[in-house]
Formats: sequence, structure tokens, C-alpha cells
Amino acid sequence: MTGIDRVEAAYLSHLSAAPEPLFALVRTALGFVLLDRGGVEALHSRLSGRASWGPPDLLSRLTHRRAPMRRRAESDLRRLALARSGRKGLARMLARHLPEGTVWLNVGHSNLSDDVFAAVRAAGGQAHVMVHDMIPLEHPEYQRPGTVALFERRMRAVSRRADLVIYNSAASRRAAERYFSEWGRIPPGLVAHLGIEVREPAPDALPAGLDLATPYFVALGTIEPRKNHALLLDIWEDLTAHGPAPNLYIVGNRGWNNQAVFARLDARPRGVIELDRLSDGAVAALLQGARALLFPSHAEGFGLPPCEAHALGTPVVASDLPVIREILGNIPIYASPADMYSWRKTIQALAEETETRQSTSTGGGQGAGPALPTWEEHFNQVLRVS
Repeated sequence: MTGIDRVEAAYLSHLSAAPEPLFALVRTALGFVLLDRGGVEALHSRLSGRASWGPPDLLSRLTHRRAPMRRRAESDLRRLALARSGRKGLARMLARHLPEGTVWLNVGHSNLSDDVFAAVRAAGGQAHVMVHDMIPLEHPEYQRPGTVALFERRMRAVSRRADLVIYNSAASRRAAERYFSEWGRIPPGLVAHLGIEVREPAPDALPAGLDLATPYFVALGTIEPRKNHALLLDIWEDLTAHGPAPNLYIVGNRGWNNQAVFARLDARPRGVIELDRLSDGAVAALLQGARALLFPSHAEGFGLPPCEAHALGTPVVASDLPVIREILGNIPIYASPADMYSWRKTIQALAEETETRQSTSTGGGQGAGPALPTWEEHFNQVLRVS
């Protein structure tokens, strides 16, 4: 799962265990589906792999252009539904089934349209929305065609309509409120850092044949221009041209607008191994044995990989971004995402270390820093006002 997926999964797990009445609103290709607690729990079991998705129903078979897995998921949603509606009937459906004073918690960046906000308000509810970042507006050069305008429409709806905005970092809040101010309304907001989960390493889940004896580094995240994998490929090209070099494991799915990097990866550069579809346990095992996580990103709203690496005791080399300093303080080694010399020098020094690494998660290693945030702390902040 990507970062936002993990946040949505954490909310789903937490709210499923809470005693309050619980509903879920899901937009499908054929309209909206409303689930009650039983439906939410059944959906949760499917998303977590505890239950299997059912077969496509007749309506899904008619929408044959949809991906097969999506057709199965949408079929199950209709089977589990408390109620269904089109866009025009959404307000009536919500007013009929939701208790007065319901809070709509939207912690992704989807369904943020004026008509959904209006339907929630018409049903007597409030809209509490999480904004993860404003990167599509701040760095449109890294986005897929057509996505910047869509993102702006969603954020303008948040500015006009949200009763509360939850920010994953103070850096995200500053960025969002600059735009909200320009657009005419800054909704009430709070900052609640995301929880960091320490994944249990599962070395047996790693692909067979990986060379873990040679010193190695890990880059973790979707392979997209913003993550700056090109810098690391340049460094490894230089390192391997001058003799023995550490290995670089690039872990993540291929994203968008990155054909030049994909072509370089397809050429199988020396010392660089691309891995995708690893389980959380396999990623944790790979991280735990690395000389460092390398995170040369140009921009972030939060930055989960450096936090997860630190939680496992793995050193972090990261771009000097305000949000990374906000969350991890002096723990990482910082370098400019444009400074190849500093990155190369740091990587070489870490690769040549012979001393046993101290666990940075207990205060050793690269310097003391703030305690990592937890989901319990996050929900204590958010649900106190929700």
C-alpha cells in the first residue's frame, strides 16, 4: 500500500473497533454505496485478506471495461450495501440512514466534490477532511496529465465546505492554508502526525537469491519523478565505474511521467536491483539489514519511509525538507536533493563502515530526535474533535 492507503487502513481498523455507530460511503462506477457497521466489517475483512472477494454480479459484467478485480470489489459492495443511490439521490439516502450529527471523516483525497459535501450537510452531518499535502499545486511538473486541475477542484471544495481539516504535518498545514487564504476561506484545522508502525521483519518472505552479504542501501517508494530515483541511478553509475560498490535495492511500484528512469532500470544497471510487490514483512527485513534508507525526494507531505526505517534502527539519509525535520529532527543525515556530491560521499562513508551499527530507534546512531508518533496519539487528537 502507498502512504495514503496506509492511513485509510489505519482509520478503518481503528473505527471498526470503536463502539460508535459506523458507516462507510463508497463511490463506485454505478453510483454511491452506503455500508452499515456489518458491511464495513465485511469490507475490512476483504481489504485485509481475511476474506475473499466474490464473483462479479450482472451489473459488473455489463461494465466489462473495468478491471476484473474492481468488478469483483464493486459487486461485493453492492451485495453488502445498506443503501445505494445515484449522485442526485445522495442527500436523501444519507438523510434517511445516518443519525443526526454524523461526522464524515474523509482521510484520502477522493470524493471531495461540492455535491458530496452538500449531501453530508443536508443530512445534518459535518465534514472532517484530511489534507496530506499540496504537492500537485506546488510541483505540477511531477504530476500526471489532467491531475493538477482535478486536485485543485477538490482542494477548493475543501476550502469552501470542510468543517475541519486534519493535517498530517505542520508543513502540510502551512502549504494548504496559503492556498485556502488565496481562495477566500481557511477552514478550522489541526495537525496530527501519522502513526508509525514497526513492521515485523520476515526474512523468509524476501525473494530468493538476493545478495544481502554485500553492503546495500534501500530506496523505498513509488518510482515517480518526485522521488528523485534519477539521482541515485547517477550515483550508482559513478560508483560502479570506479570499482566494487554497494548494492542499491529500489523498492516500489512504477508510477508515472518517468520513462527515462524506467528505461534505465530496464537496462539493469550494475549494482541496482528493482523490487516490487514485497510484503510489509519482506520490506522490513530488507530495511533492517541496510546500511541506510536513501530518501532523496524533492517534496513530501509527511514521509513515511524515513520514519519506518528509523523505527527499525536503520540510518536515514534524506533530503533536507522541512517536514522531515519536523518529524525526525536531527536523526537523519540531510543533503540537498540536487547535491550529488554530498549524497555520494555519504553513501561511500556508510558503505565502508565496519563498526556495528547502533540502533537509531533507541537514540544511537545519527543523533537524538523526537519520539516517533503513534496512531493512538493521532486518534486521541482527531477523534476528540470529531
